Amino acid sequence: MMANRHDLTFPLLFDGAMGTYYQEKSAKPLPSCEMANLFDSRVILQIHKEYVEAGAAAIKTNTFQANTRALNADMDVVERIIKAGISLAREAVRDTNVKVFADIGPIAPDELVSFADYKAVVDVFLQEGIEYFLFETFSSFQGLDETAAYIKEQSPHAFIIVSFAISPDGQTRYGEFGDSLMERAASCDAIDAVGFNCVSGPLHLKEYLEKITIPDKTISIMPNAGYPTIINGRTFYSHHKDYFAKALLKLLDQGVDIIGGCCGTKPEFIREISSRLADYRIFRTPREKAGETRLGTPYAENLFRNKLENGKMPIAVEYDPPYDLNMKKYIENARELYRAGADAITIADCPVARVRMDASLTAYKIKNEVGIDPIVHLTCRDRNINATKALLLGLNIENILNIILITGDPVPTAERDEVKSVFQFNSTKLAGFVAEMNDNIFANKMNIGGAININARKFDVELERAKRKEEAGVNVFYTQPVTSHRAVENMKRAREELQAYIMGGLLPVVSYRNAVFMNAEISGIRVEDEIIEQYKAADRETAHRLAVEISAYFGKKIADYVDGYYIITPFSRVDLVKQVIAALR
Repeated sequence: MMANRHDLTFPLLFDGAMGTYYQEKSAKPLPSCEMANLFDSRVILQIHKEYVEAGAAAIKTNTFQANTRALNADMDVVERIIKAGISLAREAVRDTNVKVFADIGPIAPDELVSFADYKAVVDVFLQEGIEYFLFETFSSFQGLDETAAYIKEQSPHAFIIVSFAISPDGQTRYGEFGDSLMERAASCDAIDAVGFNCVSGPLHLKEYLEKITIPDKTISIMPNAGYPTIINGRTFYSHHKDYFAKALLKLLDQGVDIIGGCCGTKPEFIREISSRLADYRIFRTPREKAGETRLGTPYAENLFRNKLENGKMPIAVEYDPPYDLNMKKYIENARELYRAGADAITIADCPVARVRMDASLTAYKIKNEVGIDPIVHLTCRDRNINATKALLLGLNIENILNIILITGDPVPTAERDEVKSVFQFNSTKLAGFVAEMNDNIFANKMNIGGAININARKFDVELERAKRKEEAGVNVFYTQPVTSHRAVENMKRAREELQAYIMGGLLPVVSYRNAVFMNAEISGIRVEDEIIEQYKAADRETAHRLAVEISAYFGKKIADYVDGYYIITPFSRVDLVKQVIAALR
């Protein structure tokens, strides 16, 4: 055994799962096992006692989701549940040296929470004299540093573990990389131990630890029993306690100090580990920096990015892919835009949630057949983290390096019953995910673009949102079309307050009807009344001329505040866009 720290002896063996085991153990399990602290307490107490008898040196209170949001309850009810959970755990360890840890999980699925949300829960534990805390199954670090610091202020001798849930390839459900989260948590003085739990089994976490640099901190690993199987709506895990025990003990050789089980593990798993732990000889090697993990793709020069960096004022044209298989005309038009002086073509990802040809495959086709740089829109609507990562790997290997990340329009109401949106993360979180891939995987870094609504009525709010995107990794902003003088002033403010490159949006207005429609129906676009009046009596030829002149006018108005132009093609009117390009040049 290793030396004591904070009155704990290492290696420290925790208990296993509560939620999955409670479902199996109770004759009539409650939907939320935390409620069982009040209404099925006999079973909860029995589970705690089984883990203690199995040899666990620490157990968790049955309070993982004990918060107002998860339980949809008032704080006074949550407080009763937490206090009952503490009482049951203490009863189970009475007359033993087993430690009781406050078990606290993420308060909201999207983790849009503040320190105040956690403080309300933490205060109940502190008032009850709890000094050991486990924050487990987190997907981000938001709020944890402040919460840990607060606990240490109130209880200087407290011991705090922070544990993240990662998939076998090392990402959380929000796309954050496990090693980066571990490093951030380890750098926080108020946090005593860091690690991973849930989602992955012991072998996957062992393999992941071998790939990363393990921080000089107490390390905690509590895996699932393995991958679950769903049968008739119920979740079942592996019963291979022998395999689990062997795999978990091998983690001690990698510098892990705290071990235990998560979903699917039972007292028999902990008993198997405990019976082997005393005689297990730990062979630790010094913690070394992990090897380079970047993909060995040939280095490719990003011509579009280079033009931005060298002040060449590139022009990107948004030209949506077709609804059908008619690519011949699309390729011809892309070639025409290239010849007219466009430096890149941006390809929307099923705009307004209507199906078009895949943006990434279209990008591959025009890059190889036309030779122009494609800029691919990636929405958060239609892909989870696995599909997003797979797509980014494919784009990068083909040296398609410019992307625009947008949250995406929801599926139209009439279709929602049959067609579901995904929205696992928003554009800011997706930017952070791509930035992590730039740091950890890609030799050719992706040029991360984001959107900013230059026409927003509350532009202060829009600017703050853009700054958060910058912090996440966005380095180029593509603005909504500038069709008003207020938008010009907002563009000036954006230039003053943002660090990223700005591609100023322009959209030729083709008719009076088009202008009125955009004002009424298109979010983020505002055409000035004076401009609309000019189109009122205009025939097609006059409207065409006005479209070019007004686009060029606003292009010159914003020239000092942008690094390039982003022209949106209306109704596939490539001829119109070519004239706008000529006017800007």
